[in-house]
Amino acid sequence: MNTLARIESALPLPITVDDVLAARTRIAGSIVKTPTLISQTLSDMLGCSIYLKFENLQFTAAYKERGALNRLLQLDEASKEKGVIAASAGNHAQGLAYHGKRLGVPVTIVMPTTTPIVKVTQTRGHGATVVQFGEKFDDAYAHARKLEVEQGLTFIHPFDEPDIMAGQGTVALEMLEDAPQIDTLVVPIGGGGLFSGMATAARAMKPDIRMVGVQAELYPSMYSFIKGGDLACDGDTLAEGIAVKQPGDITRRVVERLADEVLLVSERRLEEAVSLLLQIEKTVVEGAGAAGLAALLTYREQFVGRNVGLVLTGGNIDTRLLANVLLRDLARSGRLARLRIILQDRPGALFHVARIFDQEAVNILELSHQRIFTNLPAKGLSLDVECETRDGAHLQRLIAALREAGYEVAPIEVA
Repeated sequence: MNTLARIESALPLPITVDDVLAARTRIAGSIVKTPTLISQTLSDMLGCSIYLKFENLQFTAAYKERGALNRLLQLDEASKEKGVIAASAGNHAQGLAYHGKRLGVPVTIVMPTTTPIVKVTQTRGHGATVVQFGEKFDDAYAHARKLEVEQGLTFIHPFDEPDIMAGQGTVALEMLEDAPQIDTLVVPIGGGGLFSGMATAARAMKPDIRMVGVQAELYPSMYSFIKGGDLACDGDTLAEGIAVKQPGDITRRVVERLADEVLLVSERRLEEAVSLLLQIEKTVVEGAGAAGLAALLTYREQFVGRNVGLVLTGGNIDTRLLANVLLRDLARSGRLARLRIILQDRPGALFHVARIFDQEAVNILELSHQRIFTNLPAKGLSLDVECETRDGAHLQRLIAALREAGYEVAPIEVA
């Protein structure tokens, strides 16, 4: 352990459970007490009891309201009149904008240019001034700190402030009061504010509770800090809400002290988790909000037999992106497929292929011929058929029937 680590380990943590309890009293009546419900289907699927905290049911569809309101309520009158500023990929922005408008506090938000349009539109709809700058959160953050000085505004950090962390910790209070049997909490980590607040509250209520953090593989900033590594943080992740290159100076102390484990999840698992929550729970969750379930799908052996609490941290996913995720999941499961079939370019060729689809009760959605841009002989062509099947086994029966009829056929896979 280096000198800095030894010093930090000896320091008291920045918040206590009393701070979280005070935050709950402060924000009561202005925040939705969202339900914590068991998911029987997911529990059966993964071999553990899974309790879901539906924070996507907050007015702005994310838990970020809790910390934002707790911080706003403690501003002095001069700061309230001048206004506040923040950098955010969306959910902190909406929480701050919504409650700032309620309290009469002017709010300026700096967002990355890559922020989903739904979050930009909703933040403006809550009355905030939105400035878009840079491609990543860190770019937006640096610009916000510049505007803070130039305009004399109060900066409200999305995660690295004790009042923010304490507000987010109220999620754990509610979860463990509603489902005291929970013995493991799996919490998404971007900068670490939610995890820090929840771990502080949860450990005070149940000292032996297991605390597991989750990050996207493309942005393993807190994971690298905890593990002592130096992994790259970059790329287009579905979980843009936790795409943070640098963990908080304050939050990393809490995570290092209270986390039993920090896990990484792939983009594919994040997509699968978003799709499963919509199909099974009929609830819309963004990539960051589904990170906890993605961890259970990836590391299921670690959670077998346990009572696991997951926070559905946000529901602000772009509708076009959600459509893509759902269609890709259908393709991976074999319910939606694109087959490339090699044909001879002669009358009736398409009819004979279509007859096999009819015999196998497979619905054809789209056809595409290719005669020119191919290395086939001049009298050959490739036919791409997009089709809909019942499941993977049904798709394999169709492929077998086509090959039995003498056709060369190959599925076009989704990554």
